[in-house]
Amino acid sequence: MTYTSAGFYVFLLVLLALYYGMPLRLRWVVLLAGSMAFYVLAYKTGWWIVLASAVMNYAAGIFMDMLESRQTASRGWLKRAVFLCAVFLNLLPWFCMKNGNFILGSLLHRPAVSWIVPLGISFYTLQSVAYLADVYRGSINAQRNPAKFALFVLFFPHMVQGPIPRYGQLAKQLYEGHAFDETVFVKGFQQILWGFFLKLMIADKAAVIVNEVFDHPGRYTGCYVLVAGALYSIELYADFLSCTKLSQGAAGLFGIRLADNFSRPYLAVSVKEFWRRWHMSLSSWLRDYIYIPLGGSRKGNLHRYVNLALTFAASGIWHGPGYKFLFWGLLHAAYQTAGSLTQGLQESIYRFLGLAPQSRLRRALQRLGVFFWVMLAWILFRAESLTAGFGMIKSMFTVHNPWIFANDSLFTLGLGWKE
Repeated sequence: MTYTSAGFYVFLLVLLALYYGMPLRLRWVVLLAGSMAFYVLAYKTGWWIVLASAVMNYAAGIFMDMLESRQTASRGWLKRAVFLCAVFLNLLPWFCMKNGNFILGSLLHRPAVSWIVPLGISFYTLQSVAYLADVYRGSINAQRNPAKFALFVLFFPHMVQGPIPRYGQLAKQLYEGHAFDETVFVKGFQQILWGFFLKLMIADKAAVIVNEVFDHPGRYTGCYVLVAGALYSIELYADFLSCTKLSQGAAGLFGIRLADNFSRPYLAVSVKEFWRRWHMSLSSWLRDYIYIPLGGSRKGNLHRYVNLALTFAASGIWHGPGYKFLFWGLLHAAYQTAGSLTQGLQESIYRFLGLAPQSRLRRALQRLGVFFWVMLAWILFRAESLTAGFGMIKSMFTVHNPWIFANDSLFTLGLGWKE
């Protein structure tokens, strides 16, 4: 049952009728029952893993809260031990399921294992770790009601594709119950329609050409790779943004607001700004729970660049198994490091060209440059392997076939003029 299936919207209509038919104080119970039903219907075999994770995180949060109220010498280290053990127990299943077969095959030369991968594990794992970290820091109090904590973890609109919520942002909205508001309801419906447009009319259409080129890298070179790289950048953005809009729209029908996940990232004038606009819930998670705890930029530039590399290495590993994802993450760290080191040189060039900081031409050139560098990284991200990706990028600069833009060759890739 996906966000674009008819079954999901039948399920959603039934749940809406039950939700608005219940008293305000009990509406969170309908959301919990619906979220559990969604998970079982969508993925019948992995529900017990999610349940075990929720029970463990609930207990760890309560235990850390109890330790905080104790005035003993051992309070600090014991609380830290509980936190670190809980984080390890969250990350271990995710790491094994996402990267286990890569390690077994590439490093240990062992046969692959058929893992049971729970739906949305990459998202609820980060969500749970953030909750534990916030309880450990004292930013929030642990949720005492196990059913309400389960709702926070399992809330179905953001379960599959995010955004990754923080407890402080979402919990109150889930538990307080919302009266029907026509304006909010209509906005949620409009977001669902916009999500369908992005998915079916943009992402899925771009994917036709992207799949053809990337599935046959030896057949298509030069400008074909440029076109496919640009379209994949658009496909990925439209596809992911559509998931966010469908999630926000479904939650909005219940009067619940999920945070935005994108803010026109391809209008960024630097790769650093791109990551403030792209997948913002993940970017802020990486900043708050990896980059800043490592020291951020407080200990000088060298430490900042190392922390940046470690943070984006974690981002690459989170996105998928294999060297290409790790390299993709490190490449974005290298982009930002290079941007910082050459900032003075860039300003000198712009002054020489007579381009003021806010001139339209300068900003257009910066945006074009950011899109190009990000697109090269996306080609490596999408390619079958790191080697294949480098081969495709190399052909962009060594194979010269610009005539494909004039002789209708692009219309042999699966889309017609209207599409």
